[in-house]
Amino acid sequence: MGYSVIEVLGDAITIREMDVLKLSSSKDNYYRLQKIHQKVTLLVENFIPDEFAIEAPFFGKNVQSMLKLGRAQGVAIAAAMNKGIPVTEYSPKKVKQSITGNGNADKEQVWKMLQRITGLPEKPQYFDATDALAVAVCHHFGSKMTFRDEEKKSTGTKKAPKQSWEQFVLSNPTRIKI
Repeated sequence: MGYSVIEVLGDAITIREMDVLKLSSSKDNYYRLQKIHQKVTLLVENFIPDEFAIEAPFFGKNVQSMLKLGRAQGVAIAAAMNKGIPVTEYSPKKVKQSITGNGNADKEQVWKMLQRITGLPEKPQYFDATDALAVAVCHHFGSKMTFRDEEKKSTGTKKAPKQSWEQFVLSNPTRIKI
């Protein structure tokens, strides 16, 4: 299970922690669920996050794998909710779209764009960690948009028309490959 904690100040994204929780397949499912709960609880206690984002389950062919994944996600979500942290889920396609502009991007493409966005110098050993970072950054990008929309509503101004690509490029210089 990959996890990532980011801190955002202005437009600067700082990675506070990013790693994977390696779970032994020789242990039973309940032991692994307990370890996930303990890890998320520890992260929440150590970093006191304002928000929690998680990748939504994707639909696969193996029903048993889907059930196990759903339980693991449920345990992680419950650990965050137990501390009163709001939870948001993002589909894998939405995460890739947010980071790379392509909902079908591969893990290497996502990693390269995250490297540009966050300045992380080296590729982690496991893509599960970069997947978690991608969810966190996707949530940040989505939160910025939601915050702007809420700000417009509270000031009584009309919702702005959709941005052009030119406006997007000017507003997001760190997301553009030159």
